[in-house]
Amino acid sequence: MRIPCPFCGPRGNEEFTYLGDATVQRPDPAAPDAMPAFHDYVYLRENPSGLRQELWFHGSGCRAWLIVTRNTRTHEIGEVKFAQRGAEA
Repeated sequence: MRIPCPFCGPRGNEEFTYLGDATVQRPDPAAPDAMPAFHDYVYLRENPSGLRQELWFHGSGCRAWLIVTRNTRTHEIGEVKFAQRGAEA
């Protein structure tokens, strides 16, 4: 699988580290229901197939965090963008 890094260009996936689902939000630790929310955040994950947004770290390249839209059935890569605003500069 090749991932088109917006800064470095197309690179092999061995240059990247997969972090996980980019759509999962970390719970607020100050919220009254923080304990069950963190339990679900850490232990309960779905395993959907199809187009997914994932976080990848380009550790052997520009060292940027990327949001990669990937089809988990075919490994086809759609959109790739920086995970943080301002990282494009």
